[in-house]
Amino acid sequence: MVGLRLKALFFVLLVVMAISIANAAKDLKEQDVGVQRNLHEDDKGDKKDAKGEKGDKKDDKKEDKEESVGSKVAKKVKGAAASVASAASNASAASAASAASAASAASGKIKGAVAPIGDKLGLKGPSGPSIDVKASGAKGDGKTDDTAAFMAVWKKAIEATTPTTITVPKGDYLVEELLLEGPSKSPITFEMHGNLKAPSAVTTRKPHSGWVNFRKLKDFNLIGNGAIFDGQGSVAWKVNDCKQTGKCNNLPINIRLTQLDNSRISGITSTNSKLFHMNIHQCTNVTLQDVHIDAPPESLNTDGIHVGKSVGVTIRGSKIKTGDDCISIGGGTENLLVEGVECGPGHGLSIGSLGKYPNEEPVKGITIRKCIVKHTDNGVRIKTWPGSPPGLVSGALFEDITMDNVSLPILVDQVYCPHGKCKSGPSKVQLENLSFKNIRGTSSTKIAVQLNCSPGCPCKNVALADINLVSTGKEGAAVSACSNVKPTVTGKMIPAACTEECKPDKK
Repeated sequence: MVGLRLKALFFVLLVVMAISIANAAKDLKEQDVGVQRNLHEDDKGDKKDAKGEKGDKKDDKKEDKEESVGSKVAKKVKGAAASVASAASNASAASAASAASAASAASGKIKGAVAPIGDKLGLKGPSGPSIDVKASGAKGDGKTDDTAAFMAVWKKAIEATTPTTITVPKGDYLVEELLLEGPSKSPITFEMHGNLKAPSAVTTRKPHSGWVNFRKLKDFNLIGNGAIFDGQGSVAWKVNDCKQTGKCNNLPINIRLTQLDNSRISGITSTNSKLFHMNIHQCTNVTLQDVHIDAPPESLNTDGIHVGKSVGVTIRGSKIKTGDDCISIGGGTENLLVEGVECGPGHGLSIGSLGKYPNEEPVKGITIRKCIVKHTDNGVRIKTWPGSPPGLVSGALFEDITMDNVSLPILVDQVYCPHGKCKSGPSKVQLENLSFKNIRGTSSTKIAVQLNCSPGCPCKNVALADINLVSTGKEGAAVSACSNVKPTVTGKMIPAACTEECKPDKK
């Protein structure tokens, strides 16, 4: 009997110690949220303030950074040990079953003991109610307008005082504009197993408006499970005169994320948007994982994912096919990480365009790495308008990128003028601390590298390292052209750096 009790007590100790470590993992996770990335290190840095409605509003959220994770673990284990000691003092008169009961009681003293490990592994813990859109009247037949049903469940979700899941069962749901706006009283999960479908009719909207809008939400989680957001934009592309007029913003964006904080979007595909596919605006600490874009090359002005006035956005694992930039980065973007993205067809991975409007906020701390760019008009590029007001791009790293038959794989273009009607004078957007590292593959044009910096503010601190780009065109071996820049060159360099001056007719 004594041996049985000793075994039970040993089991108690193991259980409570495991629970304590799990709870410490929660503390570690909470401290990890919002950590700012260093340009040259994967996971170091300080969190930046979020942009508010006017671009400068600070996030009120504060985190306790004084207590180390190690000390938290020690405290949890100390408390657990006290619980074990209490159980042990009574074990001499208890059976092994009673000892197990004591272990359960001890674990109950550690708040959230089981859930943190599930959270760390991406698993769901206990949650609040689930609301099914079909239970609110949605048909999912691809013909009936289901807008009212979606808005009804959203109204319930934002008023719920416990975490709530909105469930979209299998089907095709025809919906008009959805304004899914917070703030919510508790976190919302939007879990999809069906697809959303926009009306095919072309109707002009307020500039920069969206078809599906998620706005003013914290700790929001969209789980797509492969769901498709079909913008049915083929008709709109035929009547879009953006290329001639430069007026490109009166059609709906497929998905708009505005003022989201500590949120995650995963497992969705945006297809055939009438305008941009996704616009991320004024967001803080938002992760896009396995978010895909699918549209043909002729889909005009359909940027895949546009990020602006946002801090701490991460885009991972996307496959983007579209008729414009795969990813475009606008003013006010800081600490952006783009990783493991496949781009093409499209116009490449771009910072800008910048300098078209006054008072644009700086772009800082951009990392684009481990990406594949295939059959695109550009590879990685930075583009600013001539005759621009002052602006700044500081700290951009393009690293470990494979080019497959790309026109102009590396491009800095400070005379960007796509419509032929631009202001005179040099761009005043300062580009500094730029690094192009380990970029390899094939160029479909003779010019594989073009650094066309502004004579009004020449590029500062530009580094080229380990470049290997070979031309597949008929014009001859690849060359590198530069203006108003003196890059630092290290490692293998094919083509040799800056052997030509940039020509005005080259983009």
